[in-house]
Amino acid sequence: MTKPAVLCYYLLFIIAGCENVGEQKETLSKPANKSTGILKEKWHWDSKTNQNEDAGYAQVVKVGNTLYISGIPTHDLSPVGITRVYDALEKCLNTFGASSQNVVKENLYTTDIEQVKKYNAARKAFYKGDFPAATWVQVTRLYEADSKLEVELIAQLEDTNQ
Repeated sequence: MTKPAVLCYYLLFIIAGCENVGEQKETLSKPANKSTGILKEKWHWDSKTNQNEDAGYAQVVKVGNTLYISGIPTHDLSPVGITRVYDALEKCLNTFGASSQNVVKENLYTTDIEQVKKYNAARKAFYKGDFPAATWVQVTRLYEADSKLEVELIAQLEDTNQ
């Protein structure tokens, strides 16, 4: 894919995000792994299979009451770019009826940790004072070559069986 095509795809990814959340919830896949019996609900943006067949991942996987959210990347380390990442993560959480308040673990990967620290207020606003366990790692490169930040989350849903 050419660089303009990747950028266009990325912008559509962020803009389209998780719109029509209520409608998409009904199309979540629930395949059980036959060897382990683990029931996984998956969701992946506008994918009918709820996963990306090309790259081989799902944006969100729910096992039990835990959500595993794949990294959301950006090439923009400004407050606006960082806020867009967390807005997309919020939409992913909303797909399963969760919010930032359900997040228990954050993994943040960046090519410029000092820039991310400089604009940490954009990240902190997402959590509204209820911060999760977090790990920040500076790397030389992310999956998308022009990306400078990628954030993944683990969230815990309420246990309705108690």
